[in-house]
Amino acid sequence: MKQSAVSPVFHALATGPQRALVSVADMREILPVAAAWVRTGRPFAIATVVGVSGSAPRPVGSSMVVSDAGAFGNVSGGCVEAAVYERCLHAVVTGAVSVESYGYSDGDALAAGLTCGGTVDVLVRPVSPHSAAAAEIALLAERDAAGHPARFRLSTAGPTCGIGTVETVDVPGRAADADEIVVEVGAPPRLILVGAVEFAVALARLGGALGHRVVVVDPRDVFANPARFPGADVVVDWPDRYLAATSLDDRTAICVLSHDPRLDVPALRVALASPADYVGAMGSRTTHDDRLHRLREAGVAEADLGRLRSPIGLDLGGSSAAETALSIIAEIVADRRGGSGARLSSLAGPIHAATREPAVVRRVASSVPASAVACASVPSPTTRP
Repeated sequence: MKQSAVSPVFHALATGPQRALVSVADMREILPVAAAWVRTGRPFAIATVVGVSGSAPRPVGSSMVVSDAGAFGNVSGGCVEAAVYERCLHAVVTGAVSVESYGYSDGDALAAGLTCGGTVDVLVRPVSPHSAAAAEIALLAERDAAGHPARFRLSTAGPTCGIGTVETVDVPGRAADADEIVVEVGAPPRLILVGAVEFAVALARLGGALGHRVVVVDPRDVFANPARFPGADVVVDWPDRYLAATSLDDRTAICVLSHDPRLDVPALRVALASPADYVGAMGSRTTHDDRLHRLREAGVAEADLGRLRSPIGLDLGGSSAAETALSIIAEIVADRRGGSGARLSSLAGPIHAATREPAVVRRVASSVPASAVACASVPSPTTRP
């Protein structure tokens, strides 16, 4: 079912939690392409999800850009892309802004809609060469590429529908109104890997593919080699000293992979006292028990120890470095999105996490196969300065 007016679902969501700040990954994927079209003066349109209800495959903020050169990004995982594509082409020609509601219709199985049973509201807006909208896209892409945080406030109803404004985060931002969404760019979540071991190589690749800014820290320069970690920031330093000097926030995941108590315990002591939303440590259950003992001796409180994910990762049954990295990143995603880590086929209810309330603190019983945490023979850290 499709209608030209904003659906009741959209209005209901306007004051709910999904109308607040939207994750950077949901819109930033289309920014490089859109910015290139701005530079070449190509007219295009942007479609953005501004409301969801029920089981919807893409969250609020997900976007697609369309021009005569093609389409990039997606708003539904494939369910309504063809209809949205046509709507974007129409917007390029007419200059009209519109909000369409796409849901499931039993009466017309071939109509554009979500077969998963949910509803999405998609705002389509044209971007003409040298327009204010083009300038906003260029600025957003520039700040995102440079890692400079910014907010994009997009009006979704009324006479200002389709008009956006860019705000820098050093200016206090008001909460999203009922008829707007606010998208953050330029501040991807961080993944800090302690220990430049082979597991870190695989985890750095996977974390980068999921949109994280990856940092690898190890005092052993023979392993902390940037050539081993393309796309990551590599720091040769003692991990606890680096963590103590770094601004850690609730969008930071810290994975201690070094499997050496001289690195692990001091780093975990700092990490567990920080606002980092995920702290995990690699090792067998015997190593975990010994590590807990050392952390208690170092004065770490029981409440902080309760945050530690150790042994790290979900039980996927893997053993290679890549499989272990997958189990770790899966646990991070499950924690952040409120997932259980269970098989979807064994669960009932909505599939997509966007329809669930994210948990503030989440716990998932997990482990890494013992074969995945065997300590390789590596040089010891040099004497600490």
